[in-house]
Amino acid sequence: MNMKIDSHQHFWNPRRGDYDWMPMDNEILARVYGPTDLEPHLLATGVDQTVLIQAAATVEETEYMLGIADASPRIAGVVGWIDFENPDHAYHLRRLAKHPKFLGVRPMIQDIPDTNWMLRDDIQWAYELIIECDLTFDALGFPQHLANFLTLFTRYSDMRFVIDHCMKPQIRNHSEDSFTHWADGMSRLANQTTAYCKYSGLVTESDGWSLEGMRPYVEHLLKTFGSDRLMWGSDWPVCRLEASYDAWHSAAHALTVDLSQAAQDRIFGGTAQAFYRL
Repeated sequence: MNMKIDSHQHFWNPRRGDYDWMPMDNEILARVYGPTDLEPHLLATGVDQTVLIQAAATVEETEYMLGIADASPRIAGVVGWIDFENPDHAYHLRRLAKHPKFLGVRPMIQDIPDTNWMLRDDIQWAYELIIECDLTFDALGFPQHLANFLTLFTRYSDMRFVIDHCMKPQIRNHSEDSFTHWADGMSRLANQTTAYCKYSGLVTESDGWSLEGMRPYVEHLLKTFGSDRLMWGSDWPVCRLEASYDAWHSAAHALTVDLSQAAQDRIFGGTAQAFYRL
């Protein structure tokens, strides 16, 4: 039986106090989300398991997520966080790597003002240790980070990289220039590195999303990464800013309906299973 996997979702409790990016006056985001909130959507869409992704730049949040994962068979694994700027966090990464559900890390690069941060000499130890521990790296950025991610992915060709949210193309401000910049950068990442890509986040990069608005982006990803390097993710509950879990799941299926069943099975489960070794 083919396992259906959501490769990217979050749980959080704003009262924990470390979600610095979260607007606390946003009624959709600034509330508690846990397994019982997600369960009806998993049942409705037939999703078997999920990958729980960090949403706060603290090790404490990673511990919080692993605690939830320990109690939930629905959670296949956790992608957490360590402080790349603090070499003492090598201890935390080695410790976390021993947890059976700890899969990898995600620095919140999209929130760091310095576009070149990922290439700083003083944080290269972290990439080397991720490889040593055989963990994954979720690449969270914007189109302006494409060139630096190409440098990074090439430098550490042994690392298992996955691009979050298709590198957040500016669908809401679509123009020929912005699309070409994004598409060319993604083609280079697909053709010159072994990176995978998460088919997620597109509804929240749209403004009043539509299948036709997202279609050229999805077609480009299918052409460059193929179904064996593309994995669907809900980005729930962030997706709720634009679409329900079920609506985005249906839209994602509608945009890939012309593919073979085997290709669809990879995008909606098999690719995540292979990448994260679930």
